[in-house]
Amino acid sequence: MSDRSRASGRKLVLLAIAGASAAGCMVGPDFHRPAAPSDASYIAEPQTEARQGGPRFDAESRVAANWWRILGCPSIDVIVTRALAANPGLEAARATLRQNQDQLRAGYGVFFPQVDMRAGAGRQLYNPAPGSLPSRTFNLFTLSGTVSYALDIWGGERRQVEAQRAVVDAQRYAVAGAYVALTSNVVNAVIAQAAYRAEIEATRATLVLLAQQVHIADAQASAGTASYSSVLSLESELASTEATLPPLEEKIDQASNLLAALAGATPANFSEPTPSLWELRLPDTLPLTLPSKLVRQRPDILIAESELHAANASIGVATAAMLPNVTLSATYGTNSTTAGDLFSPESAFWSAAAGLTQPLFHGGSLYYQREAAVEARNASAAQYRQTVLAAFQQVADTLRGLDHDAETLTAQTEAVATSDKFARLAQANYQAGTGTYLQVLVADTQYLRAHVGYIEAVAQRLQDVVALYVALGGGWWSAKTDGAR
Repeated sequence: MSDRSRASGRKLVLLAIAGASAAGCMVGPDFHRPAAPSDASYIAEPQTEARQGGPRFDAESRVAANWWRILGCPSIDVIVTRALAANPGLEAARATLRQNQDQLRAGYGVFFPQVDMRAGAGRQLYNPAPGSLPSRTFNLFTLSGTVSYALDIWGGERRQVEAQRAVVDAQRYAVAGAYVALTSNVVNAVIAQAAYRAEIEATRATLVLLAQQVHIADAQASAGTASYSSVLSLESELASTEATLPPLEEKIDQASNLLAALAGATPANFSEPTPSLWELRLPDTLPLTLPSKLVRQRPDILIAESELHAANASIGVATAAMLPNVTLSATYGTNSTTAGDLFSPESAFWSAAAGLTQPLFHGGSLYYQREAAVEARNASAAQYRQTVLAAFQQVADTLRGLDHDAETLTAQTEAVATSDKFARLAQANYQAGTGTYLQVLVADTQYLRAHVGYIEAVAQRLQDVVALYVALGGGWWSAKTDGAR
């Protein structure tokens, strides 16, 4: 090949490299957001209203960031606000987000020339060839600057930064997920604590009735109109009912300790409002985000999408590693045996270079690294689909739960009314001497169970409302407009 042909070939290569760099060539597949599902509803037989007078579902209703205010209890708002301000887990998620943002900013440095300066001073001994000149000891002062720049011809660095941006997005959604989890845990703990208090109140009311019945039975036994065994049976029932109080009080303490931890405080230094279960109200209308919007709002789905984006960009990084790499570098400096001559023109030196590196044989490592990146992307895509399916299942379960909660609450309301009438009648008959203590025991037990069942149904319905807001994404995207943190 002639010199002219070689020169023409070099020009073509340089033009190709310059053209690829100017055109912004990026190897690897471009990322496209997964399509939103076309489902019109979450369940096979969609309903706009729960059975037995349940809340209506409105697709146009907005999911607010401070969604817990729909329960109409200012005490909950106080506790949630305190938790949002001091929860260590939420602060850790925010710090990790800032860390990833700083790493992203650091990653942008690859797009700029790398400039370094070096200064040195030393003393050296110089020994020429034997028989020529005598050895010499001298000082050497050096000052130089180096500029290097790696051309991102194939877009590998840009893909790496793209992957880092996706990591930042994933952590941003992780912060949103921590926000939703924290608020829901606080509200659920308050509801559970209020329900335990209501159960204790119901149990203590039953204990008053049982104590009255023990007094009546004891009087009847003393008068000889009833056996003493009836007194013992009623006292046994009274003791058994009293024994149910300590476990409920323990659960209240555990809920209080949980709230302290969520609020970033120790149990000894935490005090919170104690709302009653009957202060919490159920809204008439609940939001129901369309499936196509759900995948753009739920933090876990958005995290999975960002992880898919990062995995997709990593394919481009692995592909670029298999292609030629061009690096430009230049150095300028001065050196002298005396510090005073360091800046004289005679002390200057410089160099300029361009390097081309083409991987030839790495034992298949580069090829299989790219294959691994492709399979990682496939795994992320499957995980994304699984996350969407789990989200749809959670929403469907919550809707069905609210549907059946209304039926359960209606049935428990009737059970309380019926058992109350039966207990009053049994007690009246026993006081009149026309009934037995066994009838009183049965009636009181039925009433207590019915009342506790009603309390549990009310609490379960409220917690299912909380679950619905969590399943719909928690409204974190509305935080600025709602004034929530």
